[in-house]
Amino acid sequence: MGQGVGGTLPSALSKQICTLESHGYVEVRKGYVGKRPRTWVQLSDGGRAALETHAAALQRIVEASRRTSGGGD
Repeated sequence: MGQGVGGTLPSALSKQICTLESHGYVEVRKGYVGKRPRTWVQLSDGGRAALETHAAALQRIVEASRRTSGGGD
């Protein structure tokens, strides 16, 4: 069995995609290129909003850690 994206096994990647889809974060389309099955995954509007919220929260953590450590880099 080959590796998928980022060294992840296809079965593990498929499970993660299904989880993201069930939460409405991504939209999944399946089809073929020639005779090879393919899966296309696109961030949904809700997924984009959740990602932006999460990234902003991470940025606040970074900024807070810089303030408490005396400025950082």
